[in-house]
Amino acid sequence: MRSSRSITLGVMLSTLLMTPLMAGAAVERAAKPNPEAELARLTREADALNKRYRGQVQSLEETRVQASKATQRARSLKRSLATAETAVTRFAQTAYMGGNLDDINLLSFQGDPGTTLDGVAMLSYLAGQRASQLGHLKELVKDAKDAEAAAEAKIVKLGDDITKLKKDRVRIESLLAKYGFQQPGGSEGLTPRMVSVRNTILRTFPMPYPVGCLRRGDPGDHGSGRACDFMMSTGGRMPTAEAKERGDRLAQWAIDHGRDIGIMYIIWQQRYYDIRTGTGWRMMSDRGGITANHYDHVHISVF
Repeated sequence: MRSSRSITLGVMLSTLLMTPLMAGAAVERAAKPNPEAELARLTREADALNKRYRGQVQSLEETRVQASKATQRARSLKRSLATAETAVTRFAQTAYMGGNLDDINLLSFQGDPGTTLDGVAMLSYLAGQRASQLGHLKELVKDAKDAEAAAEAKIVKLGDDITKLKKDRVRIESLLAKYGFQQPGGSEGLTPRMVSVRNTILRTFPMPYPVGCLRRGDPGDHGSGRACDFMMSTGGRMPTAEAKERGDRLAQWAIDHGRDIGIMYIIWQQRYYDIRTGTGWRMMSDRGGITANHYDHVHISVF
């Protein structure tokens, strides 16, 4: 039967392992507002602005994607931290209860010397395990704090971007008024403006690869008949040097003539250029592949 002193020793070790590092982290997590709730609120605002400005605002979407990824990383690290804290506490509570180590025998060297020496070895081992687990826990606390700070910064930026776009409402809505609103039609399901822009591009840039436009059910511009992808390779492959140069020329042509013919934004080579915001080329986050990052096609959306 395990001695009450051994159990007491295990409980004491458990208390020691619940260091201010762990307790402080728990208090801090409880005190802070939920960043995921704020991200959800701002995402709803961004969706409303996208609808108001007649299509996805790329700068807004990019910031939202970054904020979402940062928030997911913070959430994942918090889960890892909670798991590590539980493991450390469980280790403290069970390390001694799993054996017959009696602290009185250990300290007074009474009883079997072999058992006593085994106890000394066990204490040494447990001390090493404690140091290792607390070291890992300390790293997790730091990583979780850094990730949470990064997520909060991205969420703040999303809020700032929304505020800026609201301030630019008059200028952006004047562009929308200039081009009016067109419904898709015809057998291709494209707006007349998209048909005109596509045909002009094909006359100016004869291409050996397909052009993909309507995607029924797509929630974005492809679904509303206001976007086309001008392929610079077969899907999923990086373009050749010649094809990339063609894509560069097409993207620049779209920028130069965009305001005259109603182009809203361009995406090419993991960058986007939104004529509504007038902020020039901006990098996109990695979306996970050649096609998703627009390395193999130039995407053009119209008002």
